[in-house]
Amino acid sequence: MTVQHIAHMQAHFCLVPYTSAMSKVAGSHLRALREASGLSLRELARQVGEQPTNLSYWERTGSLPRADLIIPIAKALGVSVEELLGQDKPKRAAAPGGKVRHVFEQVQKLPRRQQDRIVEVVEALVAKAS
Repeated sequence: MTVQHIAHMQAHFCLVPYTSAMSKVAGSHLRALREASGLSLRELARQVGEQPTNLSYWERTGSLPRADLIIPIAKALGVSVEELLGQDKPKRAAAPGGKVRHVFEQVQKLPRRQQDRIVEVVEALVAKAS
């Protein structure tokens, strides 16, 4: 492995601590993700440059694919590495839209004290409306 490859892998895996339970989840999850993406075993193997028998083995046994294949498999399936390894899909925070979004963007530019006062007013209005 080259230093660049190691750095690349660390950048992608630094947020995903490996646990022994992941191997079983990842293997059984791999088949479901592959089928959901509409890829055959052969097609996925072709896209990641691997033998179909190896992919079949990983799906059947629950073993994790080799580390150098995790990212290509995730990309081919259209999922994140975390999803491939059985982690929950990251939830996105709902951001306000329209006029409210514009106002809050302007509020972010104000000094902290003024922001705090605005938050107090908004919280009071929301509490009153509930």
